[in-house]
Amino acid sequence: MRDGMGSGRHPGRIVAVTGIAVAGTAVALGIAGGVLATVMARRIVTPGGRRTDDVRVKGVDLVAGTITLACTADSVLQGDYSFWFSQDRGHAHLGEVLRLTPTRVTRRILRVDHGDLALAERGRLGGYSYLGPWDLGLAFEDVLVPTDVGAAPAWLVPAEEPDGRWVLQVHGRGVQRQETLRATPVFRDAGFTSLLVSYRNDGEAPMSGGGRYALGDAEWLDVDAAIAFAVARGATEIVLMGWSMGGAIVLQTATRSMLRDRIVGIVLDSPVLDWADVAKFHGGLLGLPAVVARGALEVLGRRWGGIFTGRTEPIDFGRLDFVTRAAELELPVLLMHSDDDGFVPATGSRALAGRRPDIVTFLPFAVARHTKLWNYDREGWNQAITNWLDEIAPTGRTPHPDRPVAAAAD
Repeated sequence: MRDGMGSGRHPGRIVAVTGIAVAGTAVALGIAGGVLATVMARRIVTPGGRRTDDVRVKGVDLVAGTITLACTADSVLQGDYSFWFSQDRGHAHLGEVLRLTPTRVTRRILRVDHGDLALAERGRLGGYSYLGPWDLGLAFEDVLVPTDVGAAPAWLVPAEEPDGRWVLQVHGRGVQRQETLRATPVFRDAGFTSLLVSYRNDGEAPMSGGGRYALGDAEWLDVDAAIAFAVARGATEIVLMGWSMGGAIVLQTATRSMLRDRIVGIVLDSPVLDWADVAKFHGGLLGLPAVVARGALEVLGRRWGGIFTGRTEPIDFGRLDFVTRAAELELPVLLMHSDDDGFVPATGSRALAGRRPDIVTFLPFAVARHTKLWNYDREGWNQAITNWLDEIAPTGRTPHPDRPVAAAAD
């Protein structure tokens, strides 16, 4: 006679089968999570290829000098922007917003550098504005910075009256040194010589580490080499400026360089201060649980992870976290970030500013997106840098004649 369960099945057997099913599901989910973490890890450190044309062109009127684009978060921003079109075969410079509807935005065309804009169907906006020092109308020199992986190209724009003050400009992830040209005029007006550098795996400088980014953990060596280059050319005081991942790179340089006594200040535009925060943010945009982002950093932080990511060395994310390491910073910092960044969340910048108000001058933006602060508010951005440079001027230096001398700290 069967037991009273009526099904003829032994309850222990049901529990066992159920347990196996649950365990199997957990294993499957774990494997899926591990695969996603590995894919994300590889994506984080792999230099990007051709960028996507993500804005549709609705119309071009070359006689009136206007272009109409579909509305996106970037296309509706006020200010001046680069516009790459036809899969990077053309480039134009777009200006103010003239008309805006819920679906379309019409902007002024300031110039077309190359390509046939009238035939463009899609494009993308960027913050470059200048394609090279020649667009600034300033004298410059093409130079090569010797690094441990080879010669890295750079642009040297001398001050009108060189006096030993230099600024080293460091671009962000997935772009090149053209990004930093926007800062050259304001620093030159303040008397600085500018060195606009490249670094390993950015598409201009030599490759290393399997051709993968180290997110600042190795690229700082190339900026350190640029400091040595600058010192050999007469630099006595150096400001480091970095955009996005370039911010992570200059912070590593400022704290690890043997020549850090030459560094007098740091300027950060939309910087990465904590990669865990950035990975979590991007995972959220993709609808992934936070554990995937944590897993991606775990893969990148382990030597065995190189099997999957192509990196030859693990990345020390603790050393890259300058929210946690805020107390270790000693130099004055000008920090600028927009709350609507969309790529690197401003939470890290706000946290650093809150922890170190003694050395950090924080300029928050509400509407400017990622590394487009200058484009959105050129006057405010330039003035912030000018005022900050006056404040860190060593005792005895005469500041700009139209601005008061900054009060000395107690």
